[in-house]
Amino acid sequence: MASEPKTRPTDVPVADFIAAVENPRRRADAEVVQAMLTEVTGLEPVMWGPSIVGYGSCRLKTGDWPIVGFSPRKAQMVMYFDLADQSELLARLGKHKTSVACLYFNSLADVDPTVLRELAERSVARTRAKYPA
Repeated sequence: MASEPKTRPTDVPVADFIAAVENPRRRADAEVVQAMLTEVTGLEPVMWGPSIVGYGSCRLKTGDWPIVGFSPRKAQMVMYFDLADQSELLARLGKHKTSVACLYFNSLADVDPTVLRELAERSVARTRAKYPA
């Protein structure tokens, strides 16, 4: 029997989580990212586990997961996006790193906000198309 995913929606207020981010720059970046993703998705954010701010949900093979999300970690900001076939945008983004479905950057000042928004829009559209509600 497969175990339930540990990262699930919680009742913790997103505003409380962001207000508790210690680094002032990372906290300010989190507020900007939250506003952008709220606008892009048309959804209110929900805490997923103790540290991921997620928007909506989709059913993956491994369980439910946000359509998009982010986490203002101590070391870097992490964005949870569908990054497949996004090399052209990623090349224009600015200073960042990626893994399979994660985009990492130190500060919003290091990336082009227009390109970041376009990545978010494409990710939301692709995920909604792949995993319709």
